[in-house]
This record gives sequence, structure tokens and C-alpha cells, in this order.
Amino acid sequence: MGMFLNSMSPYRKYQAVVTDTYFVDKTPLIEDLLPALGKEKRFFCITRPRRFGKTVMANMIASFFGKEIDSSDLFDGLEIAQSEHYREHLNRHHVIFIDFSEIPRNCQDYQQYILRIEKGIISDLAEAYPEVKIDPEEAVWDILTRIFEKTGNTFIFVMDEWDAVFHMPFISGREQEQYLLFLKALLKSK
Repeated sequence: MGMFLNSMSPYRKYQAVVTDTYFVDKTPLIEDLLPALGKEKRFFCITRPRRFGKTVMANMIASFFGKEIDSSDLFDGLEIAQSEHYREHLNRHHVIFIDFSEIPRNCQDYQQYILRIEKGIISDLAEAYPEVKIDPEEAVWDILTRIFEKTGNTFIFVMDEWDAVFHMPFISGREQEQYLLFLKALLKSK
């Protein structure tokens, strides 16, 4: 369990929501995602106005699929538990969860911002896959490809606040373009 790979954070946050008095079960969304796993058209962007539950859905998705934590206590009583594919996918996938609104302390530039994410993912992957030679100077997508080639393991990416970069005062237009290239390369990996 790491900072990004199979993190406990989405589970804890979704657990707080599920036990809230005014909880609304949105797990049928998970059923809509299942047919896309492993397919070419496997990318989803869940849009809603501000304050309408995108983060809750991101935490729900990561909690459901993520391998590290048994989240059956959260989902067994919800609508998704009625799905014929429920047990087949509950906590059976590696999830890389990135909240792009989280920035390093005293962050002053794009490099510092993006390096935190890259180094965190690489560190998590090195810990989870000690049998795969991981060079911390390599690109994340190259490491993910090597892991896939050696183990066959794939990853589900859940990204919250992916557009936060566009509102950070220390990031320029050129760096925003670099960021979009970063996302493109990251999502093209396995």
C-alpha cells in the first residue's frame, strides 16, 4: 500500500461518506465501468458541476477496485453487490489514485509539483514489485510497461481534480501543455 498505488486514502474517505446520514448509493456507476475493463475504449471522464460529488465517486471507484484493502464492508449492502460481476472485481485490481489538487509543501513551480507525483508513483511501484528492476530515473509509463511485460499486471487510474493545474498561479501556459503530455503518456501505459 502506498501513497498512490492501492492507497488507503480513498477507502477512508469513502467510508466516511457511506456511514453519513445523508448517503446516496451511486454504486450503479461501477456496473457501467465494468464492461470497459481491458478494452480499447476504457477511459471515462465523470463530469459534474462543482460540489456535486466527483471526489466521492473517485473515492468510491478506487475503494471498489483497489487490491490492498478489503472493502466488502462498504459495498456488500449497496446496489453494486447485486451485480453478477461484484465478487469478480471487488478489490481485484491495482489502482493508482492521484488527487492533482494536492501539492508539495512550499511548491513554487511545475517541476516540483509533477516530480512529487512521479517520484511517489515510482516509489510505490518499486515497493510493490521488488522483482522488477525499477530505475527511479525512468519515466513512470516506461516502468508501468515493464511491469506489465514481466507480470501481466495492469492498472486502473483514478484521477481526481485533474484540472487543478490550470488554476495554480505558479504554472504557465507552456507547463500546462507539458502537463497534458504527461497525462497522455501516463494513460497510454498499461
